[in-house]
Amino acid sequence: MTRTFTVPTAQVRIDHHSAVHLAAETARAVARECELPGALPDQAAVIASELATNLDKHASDGTLYVQPLPLGHGVEITAADRGPGMHDPERCLADGYTTSGTLGVGLGAVKRMATHFTMRSADGTDAGTWACARLTATGEQRPEWQGVGAICLPAEGEEGCGDARGIVDTDAARTAVVLDGLGHGRAAEEAAQAALRTFHTDPDRPLPEVVTRMNRALRHTRGAAVGLLRLHHDRADYCGIGNIRALALTPRGVEHRLTGQPGIVGWGMPAPRVHGFPLSQGATAVLHSDGIDARWALDPPLPCSVFRRPCCPPHSPMAIAASATTPRCSRPGHP
Repeated sequence: MTRTFTVPTAQVRIDHHSAVHLAAETARAVARECELPGALPDQAAVIASELATNLDKHASDGTLYVQPLPLGHGVEITAADRGPGMHDPERCLADGYTTSGTLGVGLGAVKRMATHFTMRSADGTDAGTWACARLTATGEQRPEWQGVGAICLPAEGEEGCGDARGIVDTDAARTAVVLDGLGHGRAAEEAAQAALRTFHTDPDRPLPEVVTRMNRALRHTRGAAVGLLRLHHDRADYCGIGNIRALALTPRGVEHRLTGQPGIVGWGMPAPRVHGFPLSQGATAVLHSDGIDARWALDPPLPCSVFRRPCCPPHSPMAIAASATTPRCSRPGHP
């Protein structure tokens, strides 16, 4: 079974050149927490330094996000900004093009250094650039994990986060959860984390049973909104209580929108029900809290970095989990 992190995503706002060093040290620390071997933590620091320097030199309102991979053993470093965008992104990946004032590696070397690297850029009204580098240990490069993204950010000015997210892969299924503790602050965080711990104890149970177990675990907390999404090859099952939304995103737009039943897990919860919906080939299933709206249309792993402000209401925490529906690769001994 593979499971994900429980702490919020680390974020470094690149509003001064001194933030570049902080970004590098943050990436190194997260890589070490992920127990990446050898020189990989230092490589993570170099990647973060290059991306952060580009934000400092060329972008406005840039932020670097660092977290363990949603699935697998590694670290994810994502840079996002609000413009002006790259007129020719491919040229920016050429060796030496972006090295001025940096460690001298450039975006091209970052792409080679990373296990997986994706970059998108746009100019005009929706100007901005998003770059995501994933760095993994040897043997942690399963292709079915590339189509998974997640992020969890606290409210402005707060360190703790009342939202939480998780994604678990087992031989039976892939299951995602998004949680929103009632209110804000420490009490909301405790409720969300209690629900997340309950989820991780047995994520393969039928979804209503998972929610019912959470309800018992949260009786002495503020309670939480809960959304669970179980992915199959051509469909998804959703079970939710409270304002956690599930969507299916395709190249044609959003095909399905579901919201949880009214209620609070831990306080007079109604009997949870499962709602299934089909997933067309190439669809992306998304589960998110009410800290964001639906103004997005990119596939993982990038979407999670663009659910940042201004899409988030002021002072609202947010959590999101997204998974592409490409067929999972079989594992040894499992068809």
